[in-house]
Amino acid sequence: MPKLLALTGSPSLHSRTDVVADHVLRRLNHAGFETAQLAVRDLPAADLLAARRGEPEIRRALEAVAEADGIVIATPVYKASYTGLLKAFLDLLPQDGLAGKTVFPLATGGSLAHVLTIDYALRPVLAALGARHVTAGRFVLDSSVERGAGPDRLRPEAELDLYQAVDEFAEALRAAQAAALATLATAH
Repeated sequence: MPKLLALTGSPSLHSRTDVVADHVLRRLNHAGFETAQLAVRDLPAADLLAARRGEPEIRRALEAVAEADGIVIATPVYKASYTGLLKAFLDLLPQDGLAGKTVFPLATGGSLAHVLTIDYALRPVLAALGARHVTAGRFVLDSSVERGAGPDRLRPEAELDLYQAVDEFAEALRAAQAAALATLATAH
């Protein structure tokens, strides 16, 4: 099964973006994928901002991206774009850092006015990094994330919409894996 990495770009420890990314990972785990999560905020800030690729934690983070077959890029929307924290990490990737990967862009925000952030801010960067296939992304309103006494959850209509996109991402990953295996079989 393909390896998946959720890369979250929220600077907040208790972010709605992380709640949504957790839902995505649970859905992909149930579908049989091996998943991991990397919160960019957990990387050493000085090393991240100084682009110290050789530092151990930064190097491990870059290796996790390189080893993944699929990447979920999750970010809150700030000032009509993805976070500067996420940008700092994406800037550390080599020019072809997403080559051969299937990528699922995911954004959260307070208003539908920011829904185009995925297509106009995030998608061009992912394409510039060489992503093989950027699937249809999803924007989840902050108000769709319910917080309370129990575990954080998504409103049912938001969860249904998110899971539809996650299932499409999973199918794209399976198709990419099948194509890669077919290419290997014909090469031998």
